[in-house]
Amino acid sequence: MIKKLISHGNSAALIIDKPILELLKVTINTPLEIATDGKNLIISPVKNTKRDAKFKTALEKINLRHGETLRKLSK
Repeated sequence: MIKKLISHGNSAALIIDKPILELLKVTINTPLEIATDGKNLIISPVKNTKRDAKFKTALEKINLRHGETLRKLSK
């Protein structure tokens, strides 16, 4: 898909079609992170920090309880 920027006041805007928003589970209220790798513009939904923290805590508990077993299984 090829898109062009449109003027929006003194800024430029990019219109993202509804099917793409639905595919990415993005709404008007979803915070987006804009980054670049020097050549490309990367737009991503902001990660859910509460969910990530909960996952990290659960992973730490698993590693404390079963770390030795997991190390043995990896060999």
